[in-house]
Amino acid sequence: MSKRFRFIVVLLVIALCFVFLHPTLKWYFWTNQEDKALALASREKIKDYSENMARADVDRLIEMAASNSTEPLSEKYAPIIKEAKTRRKALGMEIPSQWTAQEVAASFKLSSKEKFITAAQPILETAYRDSILGIKNYQTNAVKLGLDLSGGMLVIIKADLDAAISADGASSDTIADSKKAAMTLAMDTLRSRIDKFGLTDPVIRRQGDDRIYIEMPGAADADKINSIIMGRGILAFHIVDDEATQAFREYYRNNPGKTFDAEYNLLNPEIIPEDCMVLGVYHKDAYGIDERDDREPFLVVKKQAGLEGKHLVSVDTSTDQRSNNPLVNFSLDAEGAKIFAELTTSNVGKRLAIVSDNKIKSAPNLKEPITGGSGSISGMSATEANNLKTVLRTAWLNVPLQLETQQVVGASLGDEKINEGIKALQWGLIAVLIFMLVFYKEAGINACIAQILNLYIMFSILSAFNLTLTLPSIAGMILTIGMAVDANVVVFERIKEELRLGKTREASINAGFEHAFSAIMDSNITTFIAAFFLSILGTGPIKGFAYSLAIGVVSSVFTALFVSRLIFDFGTQTLKFNKIHISWRKLENEKNN
Repeated sequence: MSKRFRFIVVLLVIALCFVFLHPTLKWYFWTNQEDKALALASREKIKDYSENMARADVDRLIEMAASNSTEPLSEKYAPIIKEAKTRRKALGMEIPSQWTAQEVAASFKLSSKEKFITAAQPILETAYRDSILGIKNYQTNAVKLGLDLSGGMLVIIKADLDAAISADGASSDTIADSKKAAMTLAMDTLRSRIDKFGLTDPVIRRQGDDRIYIEMPGAADADKINSIIMGRGILAFHIVDDEATQAFREYYRNNPGKTFDAEYNLLNPEIIPEDCMVLGVYHKDAYGIDERDDREPFLVVKKQAGLEGKHLVSVDTSTDQRSNNPLVNFSLDAEGAKIFAELTTSNVGKRLAIVSDNKIKSAPNLKEPITGGSGSISGMSATEANNLKTVLRTAWLNVPLQLETQQVVGASLGDEKINEGIKALQWGLIAVLIFMLVFYKEAGINACIAQILNLYIMFSILSAFNLTLTLPSIAGMILTIGMAVDANVVVFERIKEELRLGKTREASINAGFEHAFSAIMDSNITTFIAAFFLSILGTGPIKGFAYSLAIGVVSSVFTALFVSRLIFDFGTQTLKFNKIHISWRKLENEKNN
């Protein structure tokens, strides 16, 4: 392998590692605390912030335009200036050299203040939203700090899968698949509910066969979180009472502030039939949260569910071959098919509301009786179809949950441990580098470069796989530093032996690496095997230690045998060094020169 090719490989590895490490650097070092706080907020709060900031900017813009201000617009108005340029080009208008509020307002050519607000506010809101969600994405892909470093809450929940399977009446052939589906949906629903509480992205993973492990870094209200995560997803199908809905809309239109209380409970229940209830209609917005539909915000539905979601057997999406429109296909069990046939036969022409957690997610029309135990829902976009599929699949989340373990870790304790871990890593690295420089002289510089690159690669891989950094992980890194130096020591000692035989610098280096290769590989392979089994059989902190150790083994072998060799060859072939200073004793190579 040529020196040039190895140099290119090293450069590519460094560049690729920077790409992996970029989200971590961006989040921890290149993002200010204010932006971090916004990114860690719930999507509802991000939405409120974006809307409020956009409206404030538009109001300021209108104020400046009304006062004939000649002040140039700041950078925060760049999105609306871009739109103004586009409009001017389309209208054949001149592009000003300096943008003021008057120039922007003139570009929109709207007759009223309200129309300008309607046109301009979404542009600025989108810019604020994309900026914050972009930062949130960096946080999602950055190396996470575990609870022992950042503080927060650790929760272990036991799922009663046997009760769920017996309730759903699964056959013996489908029990394993049913349990797997129930656990997957339980974790997805828990993640969604925790995010609504406004916490940073939780770590949610399956532990064993029937337990869910949840880490929620940051300060948290334990009681409120427990009420969230212990809730159960409920899905059902309700018939829409169109006549009652029409009457309710008329009442709501005339009494907008006197219809609901703060929790959207009816102040006057007599405005709808006794056997009905009012529910909001929701869809996912650009923030990924449920938003009440502006076109049809509320529907009046029958209180009694026509069909419970537990009767769903399968849900999937497809495309209508004739219209090319998305379809959501579903099938029911035998009991559900019978109930659904009677329900749809007696309510043809009405709408069927699909309700999840007291929110209407869709309300398709019943065009004809569905008697075969399966059907499809149409008349929506591909995104809406996928969202509805997810909603319908939550019908299987009929799993009793039991809180097994709850542990709260204080943030001050996390700060203390972070400092201790960083200091241990820092002083361990400095001590090793000083030892290598003092003991191996010029060759020690080679080892120092390899060590620093080794840590760089390790952190990059942690970021690439979105792993969590804990105290055991830091311990694994510190151990890896010693192991990486051990590989350098073995190589350097072999080179010394070759120099004592009177060989040249180049011959000694070649022989040293060749003879040390098997010893280095044997020791690192055995360590990797141990780390591999620790990662499989271990749990929690042990896994963190195993992951960092395994990553360190791979990166240390690369830096010790590949990068270190390249540096030696660069000195020999490019800089034309004839001797090598690798010991305080005079070796044959140094005597001959």
